[in-house]
Amino acid sequence: MAPSFLSFASLYSVYLRRCFASSGLTSQSIDIDDETTIHLWAPKPNQTAQEQKPTLVLLHGFGPSAIWQWRRQVQFFTPHFHVYVPDLIFFGNSMTKSKERSEVFQALSVGKLMEKLQVEKYHVMGTSYGGFVAYHMAKMWPDKVEKVVIASSGVNMSKADNMALLKRSNLENIEDFMLPETATQLRTLTRLAVSKRAITMIPDFFLNDFVNQLYSENRKEKLELLKGVTLVQGDDTVKLAPLQQDVLLLWGDQDQIFPLRMAHELKELLGKQARLEVIPNTSHVPQIENSAQFNNIVNGFLCGSF
Repeated sequence: MAPSFLSFASLYSVYLRRCFASSGLTSQSIDIDDETTIHLWAPKPNQTAQEQKPTLVLLHGFGPSAIWQWRRQVQFFTPHFHVYVPDLIFFGNSMTKSKERSEVFQALSVGKLMEKLQVEKYHVMGTSYGGFVAYHMAKMWPDKVEKVVIASSGVNMSKADNMALLKRSNLENIEDFMLPETATQLRTLTRLAVSKRAITMIPDFFLNDFVNQLYSENRKEKLELLKGVTLVQGDDTVKLAPLQQDVLLLWGDQDQIFPLRMAHELKELLGKQARLEVIPNTSHVPQIENSAQFNNIVNGFLCGSF
């Protein structure tokens, strides 16, 4: 592993933290109970008391910690919302002694976090794995969670969808795809997650730095999280209850991890309260690939009438 001063991933992480801080957020760690501590970026307590703004919780996907996935949303939304960006458990500095490993436990933990912070009402937006967590939060707390944004998240994923993903990645195990250990595995993940193909020009030593810096910590626990996802059924039966809230589904038309077909199916499962917006020429991370359009769509949904 390269020293931090020679690591692009470490240097860029410093830049990301400065972006969050310059947007008015502070790094905080909150003990939500005797077992679990959640790290998050959040407004200063006196700031929320002084400014009357709605609240938005951003839930990251499976991969690097939250600062790597939400920079452009933090910069866009903080002037108009109180933005809270937690690291899900076993990502960043969020940890637990509990043996629970499901996305339901993640949702319960973030809900407890918001109670600790005394936030009564909030919108929630989750991307990929974070969308699973957002779905459960909305289901658990319909009186607290207002509007819901689920981006690039196959909440309706079946066993057949999981097998098809492995076939597209040409890998045998989902952990080799979601938790890359080599430059080759990271190339595979990026090839399916991002529509642009510049990744093929990046040298292996550069990618290995990202693997070491962003994917190596808490690997055992993250493997357990992958196996603990409750929404992925053992057969092709998808059991998904509609949500009470207005829901925005936001998808890239070229998503190869959760193909667009799944977005249309998810919309039908969630019912009349759900609406789907598709961003063209975009893959699995539209909040990064096409952030301007992504942010404008989300802002219109949160601030306007459904």
